[in-house]
Amino acid sequence: MTAQHFRDVYEECCPRVLAYATSLVGRQVGEDITSETFTIAWRRVRDLPDPALPWLLGVARNLVRELRRRDSHQYALAAAEAQRITSGARVDVGDDVAAVVTEREAALQALAGLPEADRELLTLIAWQGLSARQAAQVLGCTTATLTVRLYRARRRLESALEPSSVLDRAPVPVAMSRPERPSLAKTANSAPTVPSRTPLIAKEH
Repeated sequence: MTAQHFRDVYEECCPRVLAYATSLVGRQVGEDITSETFTIAWRRVRDLPDPALPWLLGVARNLVRELRRRDSHQYALAAAEAQRITSGARVDVGDDVAAVVTEREAALQALAGLPEADRELLTLIAWQGLSARQAAQVLGCTTATLTVRLYRARRRLESALEPSSVLDRAPVPVAMSRPERPSLAKTANSAPTVPSRTPLIAKEH
């Protein structure tokens, strides 16, 4: 993979990696996770698969898990921020579809109330648009296991939404506005500059 190809991958995947990390640990820590994810990706550029997104999300997930092991207090604060972001998100649509807005906001509230594992799985499928096979790759399980988990997570979300089940009409919880990606300096013949905050120490995926 050339430096230009890596830049292309970065431009395409960075917003989605940041959105995923933000959904787990909030915006500030999510930026750190995203920065470290692409640092690892650059070091292992020859190993990047095509498509790269599931692999990148898997690296980001491992970094979050490492943070949880290393600093449970920081992780708890970051996870609480992520939950507030999820429950407080709003969908920007016109006044003529107020009913849709109400349903989607109800879905967000229900999603925020689910167990962490359910929220992560549903956002991978609905928000990130991954297939069951790709989501299984991110979560480190078989496709069959993920299918069962996804069925149960959807049932729990439906129960949280009763008596009006939004999933019957819109299986995607909501497409929240994705955070803007950090800028990437395109320096010729050099490793792309990845925005960095405090480096996170974690095992590579």
